[in-house]
Amino acid sequence: MRPIRPTLAVASMAAALALAATGCGPSEDNAGDKPSAPASQPADGKITIPDDLKDRLKERGIDLDKWKNGEWKNWDKDTWLREAQDFVNPIIEDLWDPDRMRDADKPPEKPVDNDISGDEGVTDPAPDPVDAQAVKAPYHANAAEAGKVFFDGPQGSMVCSATVVKDPANPGKSNMVWTAGHCVHAGKSGGWYRNIAFVPSYNDGAKETAELEKTPKEEIAPYGVWWGDWAQTSDQWISQGAATGGQGAAYDYAVIHVTPEKGSTGKSLEETVGSALPVDFSAPAVPEIESMTATGYPAAPPYDGQKLFQCADKPGRLSLNAEEPTMYRIGCTMTGGSSGGGWVAQGQDGKPALVSNTSIGPVTAGWLAGPRLGKEAEGVYNAVSKKFAGQ
Repeated sequence: MRPIRPTLAVASMAAALALAATGCGPSEDNAGDKPSAPASQPADGKITIPDDLKDRLKERGIDLDKWKNGEWKNWDKDTWLREAQDFVNPIIEDLWDPDRMRDADKPPEKPVDNDISGDEGVTDPAPDPVDAQAVKAPYHANAAEAGKVFFDGPQGSMVCSATVVKDPANPGKSNMVWTAGHCVHAGKSGGWYRNIAFVPSYNDGAKETAELEKTPKEEIAPYGVWWGDWAQTSDQWISQGAATGGQGAAYDYAVIHVTPEKGSTGKSLEETVGSALPVDFSAPAVPEIESMTATGYPAAPPYDGQKLFQCADKPGRLSLNAEEPTMYRIGCTMTGGSSGGGWVAQGQDGKPALVSNTSIGPVTAGWLAGPRLGKEAEGVYNAVSKKFAGQ
C-alpha cells in the first residue's frame, strides 16, 4: 500500500508562531472535551496563543519558543507524541511558502505487492488500469472541495490529498477536511505528523512546475493555507497502521479540523471555497455502485504532485485480512500523493457524497483501494464535529 514518502525541504523558521492545536482522539470518549480557545488577532495583525493552550502544550513537554525555532524537527521516539490525545500542531506562519510547498512532493508511501492472491476474505479480480485524467483548470470550478495536505515527518516534508466535508454541528460553515489516517499519523511505528496544513485548490490554474517557481503564493493557494487545529483518526490505525503491506488500511481515514493561517476572516473553510461534500457512512454494496470517482494530487513518478487528477471506475472488492472490513478497489494510474483524496459516488439520497478515500495501491500504479466507511469512521467524524459545535 502506498502512503507518501517525504522529501526534505528547507524552510524559513523566522515566521511568527500562531494558533496551536490541542489533543485529538479517534473515539468519542473525549468528545466532550472542549478545544482550547481560538487564537485572537489584535490590531497589529499578529496572532497570540491563549494561555490555556500554552499550559496544555507545556504538559506535553513542548516549549513554544523552542518549537518555533526548530524543536519540531526532533523526532526522537520518546518525544514523538503518538497517543490520540497528544496531537499538537502549532501554526508557524509562512512555513508553507511557495517553494516549500512545491518541494514537498513525496508521499508517505504504503505499497502492497501487485499479487494479492493469497489474501483472505472477499477479493474480486484486479481491475484493469484506468488512466488518470487531468482536472480542467481552474480546479475550483470543477472540484472545489479538493485540495492538498502538507506535513512534516522524520524524513522531511510530505504530501497527501484531502476533501472539504460538511460539518453536522455547523451547517454551511464547516472547517472539516477528510483524508487518510496515514496522512496525519505514522501508525504503530510512530506518532502524529507535524505542521499539518490544507491548501484547497492548490495550483488552481494547473501551471507547470517551472512556472510555479515564479508564481506568487496568492495564486498557488488562492483560498489560503488552513492549519489543522485538531486531527482525529481511528484507534485501529494508531495501533495497527504500517508504512507498507496494508496493515490497518481498512481503517485508514482521518478528519482534520482547520483554521486559517493568518487568523480568522469571519468565514469558514466551506464558505471560503463555496462547497463541502456530505459523507455517506452507509454507501451501497459494491455490486450496486455503478461508478466511483477518486480525486487527488499524485506525486510519485510519472507525476510531480503539482496538478489535480481524477479516475472514475466501477469498484470491486479487496480484502487484506478476513478479520477486517472489505475495501473498495478501482482501476487508477494515480500514484502516491493521491493518498487521502476523496472517492465520490451517489449517496443514499441520490446526490454526490464522499464514500471513501485513497488508502493503498500497488508498487506499480494500476489500481487504488479505499476503506468502507462504517460506524468507526462515523464515530471519528462525529467526534470532531461535536468538539467544535457552535464555534
